Amino acid sequence: MKKLNLLFALFLLTIMTQSCADKELNVEVFETSASGNQLTKLTEFTEGENPGTITLNPEEQFQTITGFGGSFTESTAYLLNQLSEENRAKIIEAYFGDSGARYSLTRTHINSCDFSLSQYSYTPEPDKELKDFSIQEDKDDIIPMIKEAMAASSDGFKILSSPWTAPPWMKDNNDWVGGQLLPEYYDTWALFFSKYIDAYAAEGIDIWGLTVENEPLGNGNNWESMHYTPKEMTDFVVNHLGPQLEKDGKGNVKILGYDQNREHLEEWVDEMFRDEASKKYYAGTAIHWYASTYDVFPDQLQYAHKKAPDKHLIQSEACVDAEIPHWQDDAWYWSKEGTDWGYDWAPEEDKKYHPKYVPVYRYARDIIGCLNNWVDGWVDWNMVLDRQGGPNWFKNWCVAPVIVDPEADDVYFTPIYYTLAHFSKFIRPGAKRIGVDHSTSDLQVTAAKNPDGSIAVVVFNPTEERKNYEMALADNQKNISIDAKAIQTIIINI
Repeated sequence: MKKLNLLFALFLLTIMTQSCADKELNVEVFETSASGNQLTKLTEFTEGENPGTITLNPEEQFQTITGFGGSFTESTAYLLNQLSEENRAKIIEAYFGDSGARYSLTRTHINSCDFSLSQYSYTPEPDKELKDFSIQEDKDDIIPMIKEAMAASSDGFKILSSPWTAPPWMKDNNDWVGGQLLPEYYDTWALFFSKYIDAYAAEGIDIWGLTVENEPLGNGNNWESMHYTPKEMTDFVVNHLGPQLEKDGKGNVKILGYDQNREHLEEWVDEMFRDEASKKYYAGTAIHWYASTYDVFPDQLQYAHKKAPDKHLIQSEACVDAEIPHWQDDAWYWSKEGTDWGYDWAPEEDKKYHPKYVPVYRYARDIIGCLNNWVDGWVDWNMVLDRQGGPNWFKNWCVAPVIVDPEADDVYFTPIYYTLAHFSKFIRPGAKRIGVDHSTSDLQVTAAKNPDGSIAVVVFNPTEERKNYEMALADNQKNISIDAKAIQTIIINI
């Protein structure tokens, strides 16, 4: 009898051990693919031989996520005003609502930019005290759009504001394009930022952060710009902008430096975080992706993090540039036909960084690469453009995730929209990037643990073949398949 009881106990122990070891992860899987999935929830997966493994380690934690999103430009807001109320609401919900991408980090421009209808400043006439400062230009389009987005967003979102240039009268060339800020206007320009924050606050809109200057290295003398060296920008922040905001009770507004392409990051962060005075005022660094259509510049990102590990590193602008949008043509966004400004006229030594590329891949690869190299926020450029890739006063046509035809009152959600939503919808502010080990070089992976305890894993398969993998967390796992040319987000509820 005792022998039978012992055998029964061993049997139960075996069953329990197997049950624990074989416990299946509780997951939700959403996929966007070249075959037609659009954030489609998957419940069935094919079996495959020799599946790869993706092993999650929530105990290994990296940066805290600030957010993901896009930009409120005058062009985008103007186009929304041309649509029916139904389509306008549809787009706002798609970007900010609970059923949509739930954007949490956004950007807008201070004064005009290339994606404005014309060139303008909040203080068009010389006035050191800025007595006539007014954001009236933003009240027709940008401010109403932001307010509608705020109303649609359950969790709210942060706004990062960037100037393309000071008013021409503050500059040494008295022009919208190029030139530098005259020293006699350093204090006036610092005051300009403070008044901008106040003016938006009066509209019920809080500004979370500022970049000192969009693209301080210039843009080839094409549209609004103003030049700084790393030292000039840091001196301006330490001696003028930081103290002005502090004096005006706005010390909580984040100041981000640089705000241009990643290949120059090292020289900029060396100067930005040169001493305790500069570290006091700089909250972090903003970067763009235009230096290459495929290179994330991981060494530069790692360097920037090590230089200032407690500071933000935010991708503040990205888009498919120098392209006219392809209308209602999903296949183009999944094909190797995209070209950027550098494909045609980059310097010979840089052409290797600008080959033809797949637009969806460029987004998925860059966001995953950024996250895996300490970037804590990622912001797209225009949220909405028309079929020409504008409006844009300089005719600098680009692509946006949502394209509209105002005359026909028609809206096209491109595959780029769904690609961005794989991150913004599921990786929430305050999430911590966590450790991931995976056995296949064909897949690109990143993962984060959200404040609610759920884990979001993004898997990107750029190959022409369906891939199988086993998702493992502790002693639990789930066999999953990802379509060819696809991106997935897997939500694990612990």
